[in-house]
Amino acid sequence: MTTTRFAPSPTGYLHIGNLRTALFNYMIARKAGGTFILRIDDTDAERSKPEYEEAIKEDLTWLGLTWDRLEHQSSRLARYQAAADELRAAGRLYECFETPTELDLKRKKQLNMGKPPVYDRSALALSEAEKEKLRAERGPGHWRFKLDHERIEWTDGILGPLSIDAASVSDPVLIRGDGQFLYTLASVCDDIDHGITNVVRGSDHVTNTATQIQIIRALGGSVPEFAHHSLLTGPQGEALSKRLGTLSLRDLRARGIEPMALLALMARLGSSDPVELRTSLDELIAGFDISRFGAAPTKFDEADLLPLTARYLQGLPYAAVADKVAALGVPDDLAERFWLVVRDNINVLDDMAAWWQLFRDGATPLVDDQDRDFVAEALSLLGDAPYDGDTWGAWTAAVKEKTGRKGRALFMPLRKAITGRERGPEMADVMALLQKKPTL
Repeated sequence: MTTTRFAPSPTGYLHIGNLRTALFNYMIARKAGGTFILRIDDTDAERSKPEYEEAIKEDLTWLGLTWDRLEHQSSRLARYQAAADELRAAGRLYECFETPTELDLKRKKQLNMGKPPVYDRSALALSEAEKEKLRAERGPGHWRFKLDHERIEWTDGILGPLSIDAASVSDPVLIRGDGQFLYTLASVCDDIDHGITNVVRGSDHVTNTATQIQIIRALGGSVPEFAHHSLLTGPQGEALSKRLGTLSLRDLRARGIEPMALLALMARLGSSDPVELRTSLDELIAGFDISRFGAAPTKFDEADLLPLTARYLQGLPYAAVADKVAALGVPDDLAERFWLVVRDNINVLDDMAAWWQLFRDGATPLVDDQDRDFVAEALSLLGDAPYDGDTWGAWTAAVKEKTGRKGRALFMPLRKAITGRERGPEMADVMALLQKKPTL
C-alpha cells in the first residue's frame, strides 16, 4: 500500500515551502487510496515546542490535509538506539572527536589543495587508548556512518536517473556528542518501520537521499521511491529563505487567503500544467502527476493568491458564508441578496464588512466640486429608504429629465456620492440594500 509522510519539526510555524512538501505527499497517498502520516520530528528537545505542534495541526486542518496517523520521534528513542547498536556491530558507525573548528580547518586545507571538502576518516585510525584519552579531554564523541565508497543510483520521480559517488560525500553524523539522534538516523528508522513507500521533498535533500539509501540498506529496509521538487524563489528569482517568516500559513490565513486558492496554486506551480482554480481537494488530486513537475527553481509570488481567492469567493453559494454574513449583523431577509451582490466585489471575506457598513450607515460621499449642485438636486428627487430593485432606474430617469444630464455624466457622480467609490456592484442592487437615504 502507498504510504507517505509529512515530517515537520515543531520548532516554528509552517510556511509556503513546507506546504508544497506536505501537499505533494498528501496527494500521492490520497490518489493511490493509501496512508498519509503526520510525523512530528521532535528529537531536538530544546527547540521543539508543543505550541508549534498545535499550530502545525491547525494549519493542516485549515487546508483540509487530514492525516491517518500521528507519530512522534520523541517516543521512539529506544528504536534509534537499537539501530545505532546494530550499525556499530556491523562496523558501519564510528566515533569521532574533532571540534567544529578543527573540521573547518580540515575543509579549508582540502579546498586549498583542490580537493573536495570531505571528512578524511582520521578517527578510524584511533586506538582504544587514544579514544579514551579524547573522551576524558573532550567528552563523548559524535558518531558517523561509514559509507561504502561506491556509486549510489536511483530514479527520482521528478529529476529522473540520479547518481552520486559516495566517495565525494562526507560520512554523515548520525549521533551528536550529547547523545541526540540526528534527523538522518531517526528518519531512516521511521521510514523503514512505518512502511513509507514514497518520499517527496526539496531538491536540497538530494545528497542526503544518497546517504540515506545506504543506511536503509544497512538496516535491512526497503528503499522508498524518492522525488525531489524544485525550490521556491521570489517573483524576481530571489531566495525566499529570508522571507519565509512572512509567508507562514497562519499569516496568509490571517490575511484572508482561502485554502483552495493556496492549494490550487501550490498543486500546479512548477509543473507543466496551468494553475487552475478548483473547488475541492478531490479535483486537485485527480489531476495531480508528480512526473509533470520540473527541476528548475520555481517562482512564487504571493500576489497571485489574492485574485485566486477572489475568484474562489465569486463561486461560493450563500450557504457557504451564511454564518459569516450573519456575524456582520445583516438582517435575515437581506442576507442572501447581500452576499450575491458583494461577492464579485471583494478580494477576501473580511472585505464584506466595509460593504455592509456602507449599506447600513451610508458612505462618505465622493463628490467633485463641479458636481456638487447636481448631486444635491438629484438627492432632493430621491424618496426615503427602503428602496428596491427598480429605484435606481426610476430615480435616474427623473434626474435626467430634470437636469438634462445623461450617460456617464449622470451615473458616475451619483455612484460616487452614494458609495464613496468609483466601482462596485450594479447600482440597482446597491439601492435595494441601502438602509438610509444618502446625504451630502
